[in-house]
Amino acid sequence: MNKKQKKMLVRIIITSLLLIGLHFVPFEQMKIADDWNRVLKFFLYLVPYLVIGYDILKKSFKGIKNRQPFDECLLMTIATVGAFALALTRTGDFVEAVAVMLFYQIGEWFQSYAVGKSRKNITELMDIRPDYANIEEEGRLVQVDPDEVEIGSIIVVQPGEKIPLDGIVVEGSANLDTAALTGESVPRKVKCGDEVISSCINLDSVLKIKTTKNFEESTVSKILDLVENASSRKSKSEDFISKFARVYTPAVVYSALALAFLPPIVLMLLGKEPMFGDWIYRALTFLVISCPCALVISIPLSFFAGIGGASHQGILVKGSNYLEQLSKVKYVVFDKTGTLTKGVFEVNAIHHNVMEEERLLEYAALAECASSHPISKSLQKAHGKEIGRNRVTDIEEISGNGVIAKVDGLEVAVGNDKLMKKIGITHKDCHHVGTIIHVAISGEYAGHIVISDVEKPHSKDAISGLKQSGIKKTIMLTGDATAVAEHIAEKLGVDEVYSQLLPGDKVSKVEEIIQNIHPKDKVAFVGDGINDAPVLTRADIGIAMGALGSDAAIEAADVVLMDDDPAKIVKAINISKKCLHIVYENIYFAIGVKVLCLILGALGIANMWAAIFADVGVMVLAVLNAIRMLFVSDKIR
Repeated sequence: MNKKQKKMLVRIIITSLLLIGLHFVPFEQMKIADDWNRVLKFFLYLVPYLVIGYDILKKSFKGIKNRQPFDECLLMTIATVGAFALALTRTGDFVEAVAVMLFYQIGEWFQSYAVGKSRKNITELMDIRPDYANIEEEGRLVQVDPDEVEIGSIIVVQPGEKIPLDGIVVEGSANLDTAALTGESVPRKVKCGDEVISSCINLDSVLKIKTTKNFEESTVSKILDLVENASSRKSKSEDFISKFARVYTPAVVYSALALAFLPPIVLMLLGKEPMFGDWIYRALTFLVISCPCALVISIPLSFFAGIGGASHQGILVKGSNYLEQLSKVKYVVFDKTGTLTKGVFEVNAIHHNVMEEERLLEYAALAECASSHPISKSLQKAHGKEIGRNRVTDIEEISGNGVIAKVDGLEVAVGNDKLMKKIGITHKDCHHVGTIIHVAISGEYAGHIVISDVEKPHSKDAISGLKQSGIKKTIMLTGDATAVAEHIAEKLGVDEVYSQLLPGDKVSKVEEIIQNIHPKDKVAFVGDGINDAPVLTRADIGIAMGALGSDAAIEAADVVLMDDDPAKIVKAINISKKCLHIVYENIYFAIGVKVLCLILGALGIANMWAAIFADVGVMVLAVLNAIRMLFVSDKIR
């Protein structure tokens, strides 16, 4: 609990004790006139009332002064002041007036505590911000602000410290704790040459890291910015409740005034007793019942708690609007490489080669030396020798086709069958399953290399889990050959597959899918951030998976999964559905109870205690229901 919550709890306890104490005061046995008895009770009960309600009175008068009076504070003020007036002039029961304010404040305290709990989940994520970076100067370590470290600097990270900036390990090896970002408890092993990202905790050995980004552009900075701005993106449900409250509150005040004075006036005109006291009491009860706190508080809290619970699992949702959209997803479109498969390609075979295999691999690896694509890296890895970039000139990368470059003065074309057709080379097809990389040297076909990708361990379970979660269709998009794509899709249980697509074709295909489905159904695209930014932006919901270190993915995606486990997609969708389920539970429950009690209150059947339950009781139950979203367990798959 924070200081404000502790102070409120003390006020609640003091007021409760004062009410209990006053209950045992023998007012009825005092030998004074009834009117003076009521005055005495009024001043005694005024003490606990002011202890618990002075801030509400202050806010309501401030609202009137600023010409923005219509809120729950005004409703509580009118209801409790009116109850005091009735007790003083008619009923003599001051307990109701104090109880209304007391229970309202108890509900507010519950709401504040729940927000604090959900904020704590997000604050734990915010603790990933590194406080300092170690720079070595004249044989000693100097702590500097991460903002001051330039790109290319060598920083030292000791055991137990956070990595302050993105970079590459240049000395040492260690295990890194990535739990704060990914929710993954298993440490990640890094060694010399590996990329590391800011905010991971070094567990066991000293690392020297060459920085590749300044702090503003680092992964941790972008994530912090994403989380801080999440609450500003409102869902349709939240927007509706906000607009509803702006119209509802003044309507309730005017209705209460009408209930207090119109029936007595009609009764007077009919020559009957007006019973002003009864009708004013009903109007005050009506005001307490109608307070929209349960809706105004619990709906945003449900989304806020949902975002907090998801962040604890390594799932960053950029706003409650995206959480709401995610719950409506019925079609999930996957990019293959790096999403359903590891993106770790291995050379399995070389066929129809007109030269030695090693030499063919050397030409292919040199031609691809400027590319960061996983296939290019696999060729370089299979070559196994240092790449002499000075031997390569005139590199031309043709998106979705391959690369043409000059190696030792010879024109080398490395790519798929589209590239071979484009440059007019007759190539030989391969019947093996895998990605086929054709090589042509000096205008002559030189052979092809068979490369295959490896499925991720949880990909098949993720596809199965999505179907169990109510997803109508899973679709895979890839630039791979049809045989390879269909083989992987069949193995994983994907419903549809589209192969041999260029990056631009993926955007068109997603647009085509969106146009051909029911308008209420939403399409999510899942990519790993490499060349996926346009499609992530175009889909109804863009999910970037394993997006650590990928700036474009963090910027373009609506949901960021901090590791590369496909099972997190199922968890993200199920969290969103649970959140929306709780939101609708609260809406139906709050409105249902209030409508029933409003009718009973207007008919004079429900008294002030029923009104307290309809207001505070419903609010507390709705808040308790909302904070269930904080406790996102591993059972949600």
